[in-house]
Amino acid sequence: MTAPDATDRVLSAARRSGLIARGDRLLVLLSGGADSACLLDVAVRLGARVSALHVDHGLRAGSADDADVCRALCEARGVPLAVQRIELRSVAGTGNLQAEARERRYELAERHAEGDYATAHTATDQAETVLYRLAVSPGRRALLGMPARRGRLVRPLLAVSRDETRAYCRAQGIRWTDDPTNDDVRFARARVRHRVLPELRELNPAVDRTIAETAAQLRDEAEVLDRAASEALERLGGPTVAVAALAELPPALARVVLRRAAEDAAGERSVPLPRRDVERILGVDGDGTSTIELGGGVRALVEYGWVRFEAGRQPGPPASVPLTIPGSATFGPWRLDARAGTDGDEVLDAAALGAEVAVRAWRAGDRMRPLGLGGSKSLQDLFTDRKVPRVERASWPVIEAEGEIACVPAVAVGERFRPGDGPRVALSVTRAPG
Repeated sequence: MTAPDATDRVLSAARRSGLIARGDRLLVLLSGGADSACLLDVAVRLGARVSALHVDHGLRAGSADDADVCRALCEARGVPLAVQRIELRSVAGTGNLQAEARERRYELAERHAEGDYATAHTATDQAETVLYRLAVSPGRRALLGMPARRGRLVRPLLAVSRDETRAYCRAQGIRWTDDPTNDDVRFARARVRHRVLPELRELNPAVDRTIAETAAQLRDEAEVLDRAASEALERLGGPTVAVAALAELPPALARVVLRRAAEDAAGERSVPLPRRDVERILGVDGDGTSTIELGGGVRALVEYGWVRFEAGRQPGPPASVPLTIPGSATFGPWRLDARAGTDGDEVLDAAALGAEVAVRAWRAGDRMRPLGLGGSKSLQDLFTDRKVPRVERASWPVIEAEGEIACVPAVAVGERFRPGDGPRVALSVTRAPG
């Protein structure tokens, strides 16, 4: 490609991206490398009101020299530059280090930018990203690569290769600096860059753009599929969905619907949901329950033919509380009211209960003698018989009188606490919304 061709192609691709608008404020994240130097010049030429931010991570000797390159680039174009030095906590040579550096740059950009802020990611970066994610993370999300826009972050050069940005810089006489850490094969991205992509270029010299274009098309198609999944989830009455209704959908749509529900529960962050986990969810018997850990604190709860998702740490059982009779008590999400009479959710013998009972959580090994059974039964089996969701059992109130389970609301009343001809206690149980 000749120099004029490179200049025209890069300018044209950046203009077509629609991410650099004449007169709009744009903060360029400037490293001093060829890609970001190219982006800075392109943004100025396209008429944006450009400022720049250079972040020195202090990861190598001589990194301060990069700031001098950035100052020269900005001074030549009348662009104001902010230079920030930060210290990273992660260990050198690890993926955590690169991830921390990236997130810190973006945090600084959010504070400095008056409008959008731009990175100089190219089609080559996109190809590296797709190949790396495909190697470590199954599913279509791995193939989508980096979006051209994420909030205020924009990537105007995703349609041009790294070779083209360098050709642009040479054509315009732009000086840049190369970061030697980009060649450090301790980093997975560098191994993809220097070992994997060169082999693929033997098959197709334009592989960078081919992969980047594939990612762009798949991202467009993913928007359609995600919209269909959201509509299906709403139609099915989500976030809790009948497993039988999901099984009637095309398998791919059912999988995306489940992922949409999981990501909603996780606060919109990405949740891996491989096919094996989808099959486990859909394969739970309608009378059974199962908890399927999906990683990252997200789990699928399948209970009696319904599935929902939860994220975060599961709370422990509430502490035991006393309930005087008559009186009221709060136990976790439950409110219990005990009054003389028969107007309640459960009616028990007042003499058998006494003046005070304990309200506690279910314990492994708990047994009681349910009314009319003629023998004892484990509380776990009673919960299963009454289809109490597994996730709710830890906080379900158990009423204990003098060491014996008298009642488990909506589950069973103990034989000895059967209401007789004498005074009775009416127990009302309500649950706080949510």
